[in-house]
Amino acid sequence: MFRIVAVLVSLLVCVNGPALADRSDNEDGMTIARMNDLIDAVGYTVTRPADGQWRFRIEGIPVFVVTDTRANRMRILVGITKTESIPETLFRRLMQANFDTTLDARYAIARDIVWAAYLHMFKSLSDAEFLSGIGQTVNLARTIGKTYSSGGIAYGGGDSSGIIERELIEKLLEKGLAI
Repeated sequence: MFRIVAVLVSLLVCVNGPALADRSDNEDGMTIARMNDLIDAVGYTVTRPADGQWRFRIEGIPVFVVTDTRANRMRILVGITKTESIPETLFRRLMQANFDTTLDARYAIARDIVWAAYLHMFKSLSDAEFLSGIGQTVNLARTIGKTYSSGGIAYGGGDSSGIIERELIEKLLEKGLAI
């Protein structure tokens, strides 16, 4: 229904996001080398257009990771569709999902594209948070128009109800944390 839109994501500026897991893994903090190892463990057709940037596929869906270590920021991005191709009512539904079924990833709009985006401080990012963030962004792209779920948990009190898409996150955690 919605086609994946690949664009140059290095033009986007990274901002801070929430941290969920404890720091039991990777005690020295995230590094470009560690992120590279994790992406190689879980991604397919990995390319590195620039230092601190990766493009790869998870279950056929293009994923972009952009870091800015000087600003201590990173983003995981999945382009979903151009904004012109979606009905106006979908914008409201995306905001409802951001309230209760997207967990740490969010639907966002930039440069006339609807994105699934996971934002986090770079240095304090744990391996599990990073792998979960990849799964959450891919799940948001896969579930748009259906459950609008990142696969984490659904918070009560919102307008969303749907199936939780946890399987992909568990698969990425198992694969990535094994390295």
